[in-house]
Amino acid sequence: MSGLLEVKDVSAGYRGKAVLVGVSFHVRPGGIACLLGPSGCGKTTLLRTVAGFEPVIAGDIRLGGRCVSDVDVTVPPEKRGIGMVFQDNALFPHLSVEGNIAFGLRGKTHAERRAMVDELLDVVGLDGVSSRLVHELSGGQQQRVALARALAPQPQAVLLDEPFSSLDADLRERIGQDVCKILSEREVTTLLVTHDQDQAFALADQIGVINQGRLLQWDTAYNLYHEPADRFIADFIGQGVFLRGRLRTADSVDTEVGVIRGNRAYGWPIGSEVDVLLRPDDILPDSEGALHGTVIARAFKGAEILYSLRLETGATVLSLFPSHFNHELGTRVGVRVAADHLVAFPAESSHENPAEQ
Repeated sequence: MSGLLEVKDVSAGYRGKAVLVGVSFHVRPGGIACLLGPSGCGKTTLLRTVAGFEPVIAGDIRLGGRCVSDVDVTVPPEKRGIGMVFQDNALFPHLSVEGNIAFGLRGKTHAERRAMVDELLDVVGLDGVSSRLVHELSGGQQQRVALARALAPQPQAVLLDEPFSSLDADLRERIGQDVCKILSEREVTTLLVTHDQDQAFALADQIGVINQGRLLQWDTAYNLYHEPADRFIADFIGQGVFLRGRLRTADSVDTEVGVIRGNRAYGWPIGSEVDVLLRPDDILPDSEGALHGTVIARAFKGAEILYSLRLETGATVLSLFPSHFNHELGTRVGVRVAADHLVAFPAESSHENPAEQ
């Protein structure tokens, strides 16, 4: 059966008070999608609503064409065909690895449970640990056991609630990629919740940015970064600064660093004041460039160095240089603007750079 997950015009919350308002998206069968947003934005409430732990106030949720939530019906979590991996893994400390994985396989014979556990231990790369207690495992191994337990009942979809947040950075990246590779190979529809945009970009096919209970954009990582539909998304995703400008034509803006043209047309009146988003990869090193800036801050990132540059106009921009361009604070460098994507929003009253993070 198809694992298509459909969320349509869903509002949900607690004690009749809406936390989510009019959320709609779908995850294709076997796809990996992510709900991304700051703490308290509603993303975990949305995941719990999809799982069946919270009812909907309006709208409906369907999995494989079957309605599992609407204002009249809430199918219990255990009958939805959904597996869940929690932030703290929620493994049973008194059970062995085998016991944890087999916990949801009621109604199966001992031989069937044993065969399923062996298969899943092989899938998640934990052969030979079936008899261990979970406290004898590393954090990464416990994460794999939690995934195996979620997969054991052969769900149509798996929900992951900040599942890698307790792991250190290197392990978080590796385990995250391993887990999503397993889910993709088994064609399990997956919905992940995280506040970590690097993790979302690395793992998900589609990403939904949520703020204050509303889904602002459901898109690819590329489009969220280069063509944010909302100023909050421009602030929240990646790094960058806003420069004040004036709309010259529908697809060009006059700014203090010159005319910026792009692939997007705006319908505001010509001459309107706007704020233009410039990402670090829009400002390129160029020893012969017409623009010059002074290094006022730097962050070494291995292959690249992120520089904060104070331009002669007084504006501050961010720029990524190859790391062999090792400039000290106070160094004057040449740059040029290479912004292929014109991202502009109506000018805010205070001339600040909220996108700079």
